Amino acid sequence: MTTPGAVVGTALGFSLLNPHALLDTVVLIGGASAGLVGGARLAFLAGTVLASWAWFFTLALAGRALAPVMARPGAGRVLDALIGVTLLGTAVGLLLGLRRS
Repeated sequence: MTTPGAVVGTALGFSLLNPHALLDTVVLIGGASAGLVGGARLAFLAGTVLASWAWFFTLALAGRALAPVMARPGAGRVLDALIGVTLLGTAVGLLLGLRRS
């Protein structure tokens, strides 16, 4: 059985030692808020905290709801295919956008 301390330690490790999360937080969110002042900065902070909380809460609920579906043998392949199509569509959209510039 996993102890609560081990779960919290693992969660902290994944969040605080994750370079992607650090870059997102410092570079992307920090850069987006750099031009804001006063109340706008506080509103931006509140919005990012709320959006992050809602996103991860929704992921947890969806994970719990989809656990029986994802337990099926072919579910992982279908999910991988959907992610691949999404990434390919994003790449094509970016390339087409570059051609217009």
